Amino acid sequence: MTGEQVRADDRAHVFHSWSAQGLINPMPVAGAEGSYFWDYDGNRYLDFASQLVNVNIGHQHPRLVAAIQEQAAKLCTIQPAFANDKRGEAARLIAELAPAPLNKVFFTNGGAEANENAIRLARGHTGRHKVLATYRSYHGSTSTAITATGDPRRWPNEPAAIGVVHFWGPYPYRSPFYAETPEQETERALRHLRDTIVFEGAGTIAAVLLETVVGTNGILVPPPGYLAGVRGICDEFGIVFIADEVMAGFGRCGEWFAVDRWNVTPDLITFAKGVNSGYLPLGGVVIADEIAETFRERPFPGGLTYSGHPLACASAVASIEIFKEEGIVEHARAIGDDVIAPGLAALAAKHPSVGDVRGLGVFWAIELVRDRATREPLVPYNAAGAAAGPMNEVAAACKQRGLWPFIHFNRVHVVPPCTVTADEVRTGLEIIDGALDVADRYYAG
Repeated sequence: MTGEQVRADDRAHVFHSWSAQGLINPMPVAGAEGSYFWDYDGNRYLDFASQLVNVNIGHQHPRLVAAIQEQAAKLCTIQPAFANDKRGEAARLIAELAPAPLNKVFFTNGGAEANENAIRLARGHTGRHKVLATYRSYHGSTSTAITATGDPRRWPNEPAAIGVVHFWGPYPYRSPFYAETPEQETERALRHLRDTIVFEGAGTIAAVLLETVVGTNGILVPPPGYLAGVRGICDEFGIVFIADEVMAGFGRCGEWFAVDRWNVTPDLITFAKGVNSGYLPLGGVVIADEIAETFRERPFPGGLTYSGHPLACASAVASIEIFKEEGIVEHARAIGDDVIAPGLAALAAKHPSVGDVRGLGVFWAIELVRDRATREPLVPYNAAGAAAGPMNEVAAACKQRGLWPFIHFNRVHVVPPCTVTADEVRTGLEIIDGALDVADRYYAG
């Protein structure tokens, strides 16, 4: 099949997510391997987006492909009420990686359903209804998950679910609390969360839902002590702490689960994306024993036809084994510390349009500004059309040089696969270096 045929079928029959259908022109992709993918014309791109920050193991890992093929030959599908070898093994391996005492796994088809069901678990366990979630967050596009989301994707979906209250999380570079140090940011953000709980009525709140490290909305790494403080506040008021690790988990932050970096144990952890790098749809919730016990003799009011799908679970088992044997989590941590961090620091020193760089592992953001003193973003919040022009130009400059970037608002995210090599990172940063010359032309400081 030619690229023209692929494009024609797509334009005639595929309805794309988050898009005005007549204003897009999706590129036909012919293949992928490792950190690269290519189109039908032979144009090859270094995937610095890991597609949607999910291809953690890289494209077409041969052992993972073989594991899927082996399972397909053995048993393609079985409904969730039966026990299945790969489903049970995947659950055991994931539980063993999670902090104690999270020992049960409810499987879903992706991250949105994981967050949806985590909220359902929290509500069932506490008998309360409200959920607190932050602005500058994304939790998925299903009903409750999109209501919990704190970015503009929520707006056209309103009104949706009820019982969600938003609050401000920490963001030292653009502190909503006018903090001058990370320590102040932690103290003031925790005070704000506690005040929100008190004034919403602690006895009405089932859960606090947080991305451990905020993903699409900025790669916001929590300042020291923040997550531990949230854990303490939840314990004080009997509130379930849900850590959304759909994007941050499985090596992305240089840890199996990002919470491990801060030695914090949530009550529920949601996952998807990196658990099997999107080779098949899979997500889930890792559940603390106390919450699982709530549903020992009371039915859990939820389920999915494809919960724990054997093919998907087989891919998760193989992925975890590969990660362990090839040291991929450790590699992601080292690449972040030794290559990405100094590389981005050099870009910040060179380009006046770089206001801030931040991240860990293979999870980084370059925040672009028009003025470093005022921190005015290169483009306005949620810019579209001509207003988003400067960032569109930066993205185009990357693509012209053979790099596929992850662009969101006024940021370029550096989120290659966890398997990316040091040389590939250097190549990618060199391309971004050239693209930032475009951003510098708009600098007015």
